[in-house]
Amino acid sequence: MDATSEWTLWAILIAALVDLAIRIAAIIVVPRRRRPTAAMAWLLAIYFIPWIGVFLFLMIGSPRLPRARRRKQDEINAYIRDATLHRELGNPGTDAPDWFSSLVTLNRNLGALPLSGGNAARLYPGYEDSIEAMAEAVRGASIYVHVEFYILQADATTEVFFQALEDAAARGVTVRVLLDHWANRSKPYYRQTRRRLDAMGAAWHLMLPVQPLKGKYQRPDLRNHRKLLVVDGRVAFTGSQNLTDSTYNLPVNIRRGLHWVDLMVRVEGPVVSGVNAVFLGDWYSETDEVLVEALGPAGSVECPGTLEAQIVPSGPGFEFQNNLKLFMGLLYAAQERIIIVSPYFIPDEGLLLAITTACQRGLRVELFVSEEGDQAMVYHAQRSYYEDLLRAGVRIWMYERPFILHSKSMTIDDHVAIIGSSNMDMRSFGLNQEISMLVRGEEFVTQLRAVEDDYRAASRELTLEEWLRQPLRSTVLDNLARLTSALQ
Repeated sequence: MDATSEWTLWAILIAALVDLAIRIAAIIVVPRRRRPTAAMAWLLAIYFIPWIGVFLFLMIGSPRLPRARRRKQDEINAYIRDATLHRELGNPGTDAPDWFSSLVTLNRNLGALPLSGGNAARLYPGYEDSIEAMAEAVRGASIYVHVEFYILQADATTEVFFQALEDAAARGVTVRVLLDHWANRSKPYYRQTRRRLDAMGAAWHLMLPVQPLKGKYQRPDLRNHRKLLVVDGRVAFTGSQNLTDSTYNLPVNIRRGLHWVDLMVRVEGPVVSGVNAVFLGDWYSETDEVLVEALGPAGSVECPGTLEAQIVPSGPGFEFQNNLKLFMGLLYAAQERIIIVSPYFIPDEGLLLAITTACQRGLRVELFVSEEGDQAMVYHAQRSYYEDLLRAGVRIWMYERPFILHSKSMTIDDHVAIIGSSNMDMRSFGLNQEISMLVRGEEFVTQLRAVEDDYRAASRELTLEEWLRQPLRSTVLDNLARLTSALQ
């Protein structure tokens, strides 16, 4: 055997040993603390395309934030629990069913924030109406304005809001702003927005920045998806809407005529301190600055309404999937009907089982989604669940083109609801930082039912008969997308 053949043999042997080591290591590392479906998807990727699979796993295989950030979240939770341990936040009702009280305890244990009574809330289903309402709240600011949005753009539609921020800053109001780095960096108006924040004197920071040269790095697709505004600790907004034009100013959306349909809620009362606590926690995570003075009043809190509400933060900074656990608890607690609005609906096995079980228990279950998709992989992965849902008895309403139904809410029977930034998909459960608000009160559910009625009027119902006529190519695309959605 000549030298060349010997080197070739050794190269093949080493490559085989490395390949074997990778496969053995994958079996040990990948399944640890990971859902079986996600673990299997990663193992298949590593086994069939080893080098690419390993590279992707190293890049996006960890669904958790860096240890330092998780430690900060633990510190925030401990501080909130201590600060609210003996603090009366409104007067929560005593007539709540046992299952509701147990869910409140669950949320408190996972997300630290308490339930409060005496709150008032108003929904804003109109896109520009909500921006004007937020601007009006900022016009009344006298101490501080806290702004946190996944996407924040100073464009023609948001001009009224940015003008209100500038006027507030000119009056001496402290303006603090957080915006997600990765979601904004490639969007139109990103540089203009940054310059405008600088010009008004706002204190602003990027959330979850991917800047390795500055020592700031985590899995690139871990994002802060929250949307919230707090003014002086007395009024707050949260929901699904980003602060940008309803087309997101993207040429592809404008060319297709797409417009986003969203839902925001304005709240007053003790629950505002919960929304503010989420902002202050995110501010601390990004800046190491503790803003204790902005946490809220230490004494009694004005109670302008009768609603009970609890803020539930979730995301990769927490040990558990707080939003998923809350959704699951509500689905199993429902006794009459469940109405879900989720633009991106990719349930895990447990969530799918809970929804189909609700149908089998005799409940009326409805799901609102968009007929049009703005993200191809998510759109097809979502469609792969329609047949199972329809066969179980779920009524699927498809919001008609050219609108993207982007609202995120769920109503349970006639007294309990959730509204916030969280979709019902694996990304929102494991990869995105989200904010949800649990509300108990018939008057709020009545408001949300009216919004659901409007969505139903603008939708068409998908039937099982129609779905079974889907062409084979669509089924293949849907199933492939479903497989890739498990890579977390």
